[in-house]
Amino acid sequence: MRKFDTRRFLLGFALVGTAACAAVPAVGQEKFPARPIQMIMPTPPGGGTDILGRRLAEAAEKVLNQQIVVENKPGGNGTIGIGQLVQAKPDGYTIGAVWNGAVTTTPHTMQLPYKLESLVPLLQIGAGSYVICVREDFPVNSAKELIDLIKGHPDKYTLGNDGIGNTMQLAAQRIFGHFGAKVRQVPFNGAGETARNFLGGHVDIYGGSIPAIMAHVKAGKVKCPMLTSADDNPVLPNASGLRARGAPELETVLWWAISMPKGVPADRVEILRDAFRKAADSDGYREILTKLGATPIFRQGEELQKYIQSEYTALGEVAQELGLKKAN
Repeated sequence: MRKFDTRRFLLGFALVGTAACAAVPAVGQEKFPARPIQMIMPTPPGGGTDILGRRLAEAAEKVLNQQIVVENKPGGNGTIGIGQLVQAKPDGYTIGAVWNGAVTTTPHTMQLPYKLESLVPLLQIGAGSYVICVREDFPVNSAKELIDLIKGHPDKYTLGNDGIGNTMQLAAQRIFGHFGAKVRQVPFNGAGETARNFLGGHVDIYGGSIPAIMAHVKAGKVKCPMLTSADDNPVLPNASGLRARGAPELETVLWWAISMPKGVPADRVEILRDAFRKAADSDGYREILTKLGATPIFRQGEELQKYIQSEYTALGEVAQELGLKKAN
């Protein structure tokens, strides 16, 4: 009978144990994403940001093989939802669909629970120009004619915007101030209310997003000579971008981005960015962008960071010029 070799048995047991351990992933190294991702939507359901974010989430789910649960957290012009986003655990399981108003505009006029550096922008998912329109009987037909008319009659004409300190007010001031044209701005609660008051004759000029006024343009009741973007927009072929006026640097548009709280691990950032970039290239997503009169612009990384910082600085200067101060 062979003598039992204790040393050989222990060595074999150790080797089997090592192989078994190697087959089990280390703690904290789970495949990402291993569970559903929450997308905070800082707007009510049905708006442009909500529509784009949901359509993009649907496309990204197919890439990630994981559910993305969209939760609307409206209020405070988007600041309530973003406040919750920056306080979330930075593990990649909480992301947000944001637009620039609550990131580069509102911080100049409101005390907020976050700063620009509290957010890490993952990917810009599109942009839409604001548009400046007049009624069909208004005596101008081009951006040049509109600027010249306003310059010749300082403070005579009124321009409706989407609220005090909001992006459209600052964009209009940035443009008209550059050309030495003075217009009286009248704030309303969003583009829809601005459009109604404009069509009702309570203000002379509409300033706001394209979707809120597009049906009236198609009906021939409204003409739109100027965009706040550098370039033209094919959905409004008679509107002129700022490049044609020699001032592309004055561009202020409505843009959307997927963002995260600061501190998400770099490997998870890359997984999410790759998934949303592929989702943004899908036909369905590009189709909804076009329907909203938006442009498929997909900045990311350092380029996106610089773009946001530049806009934040420029709009801060305009807010100071207008004498806007942070509410206590």
